[in-house]
Amino acid sequence: MKSRYGSTAIILIIILFVQSASSYVYGESSPEETQAILQKTLSIVEIDHEIERITEKQQELAEQHTSLSAQLQQQEKEIHIQQDRAGAVVRSYYTGERDSLLMTVLGARSFKDLFVLYDYYQIIIGRDQAVLDKYQTRYDQLQQTSSQIRQTSMELTEMKNNLQNQRARVASLQKEVDKQITASGDAAAIQKLMNELTLYWENIGIYEVKRYFKALAAAMQQLPDFIQKQNGAISTTGSTYTIRIGQDELNAFLRSQNKIFEDFAFTFDQDKITASGQRDQLQLSIEGHYTVENEPQNSIRFHVDKLVFNQLELPDTTRRMLEKDFDLGFYPQKILSFVKATDVSTDEGFLEVKLAISF
Repeated sequence: MKSRYGSTAIILIIILFVQSASSYVYGESSPEETQAILQKTLSIVEIDHEIERITEKQQELAEQHTSLSAQLQQQEKEIHIQQDRAGAVVRSYYTGERDSLLMTVLGARSFKDLFVLYDYYQIIIGRDQAVLDKYQTRYDQLQQTSSQIRQTSMELTEMKNNLQNQRARVASLQKEVDKQITASGDAAAIQKLMNELTLYWENIGIYEVKRYFKALAAAMQQLPDFIQKQNGAISTTGSTYTIRIGQDELNAFLRSQNKIFEDFAFTFDQDKITASGQRDQLQLSIEGHYTVENEPQNSIRFHVDKLVFNQLELPDTTRRMLEKDFDLGFYPQKILSFVKATDVSTDEGFLEVKLAISF
């Protein structure tokens, strides 16, 4: 599939980045106007994929909601049965029936009768407890299912709103693109360029971007071991520990993990991290920042603020998808099990993580 569109990719790169003045390519449009059209085209493609993901998830949730509703009806029937049985048990204790049974045991005339009656008493009491336990189990199941139904209902509502918003975004972008194509002076050439971009992105581009993210995620799993082996990477002042990583050390570590990073580098600036590189016809730039997260566990999580592929910025839907699919954070407790991260910051050339002893 990739080789099939190899020539298309090369043509596209030349068109986009050599900035040819050919009237066939641009007609009366400037390179900036053409770039803007391609930017919106790529956004439309990616938002369409997000709509597909939302629709699939919505269908899954709807099926889950239907299944849970059926379970709830069955559980309601079962709990009514158990409720009647549990009520009878409770009434027997309230009216003293079990007290009378106990008095019968205590009134046995011989040890043999006592043991026989006591066994019967234990069986009856045991059955009473089993009835009550079964009722409690059914009640807990009913409550849990009801809670799950409420949760899926809220998620379905949220997804419905999200779907409507994304469709509105696509419609708005498409309207802008159509208007710009009409005004371009060479609609056929622009449309051809858009088609080539879409083919290249869907058959090569997205897989290459995911390849980098997958490699980064795998490397970050090994980062704690790398930090432990670095002299001076961890310092302590009283009960506070500090991890300090230089961008040069991080880049050397990444290249030792995967050759894909030989033309790819991280740069640390104040409150901003940039990772960028170029290989063959692919240019990729990632901008983001770290935050301390405590759920589901203490971690340093990376957030993608900007993602640029071959000078075209990808939409927020793609950034969120990649964040979800690939974990680019790391976990300080894999370095020191008795600490937790409390703060993370970046400055020129360095990443710094503050840790505190966790009790």
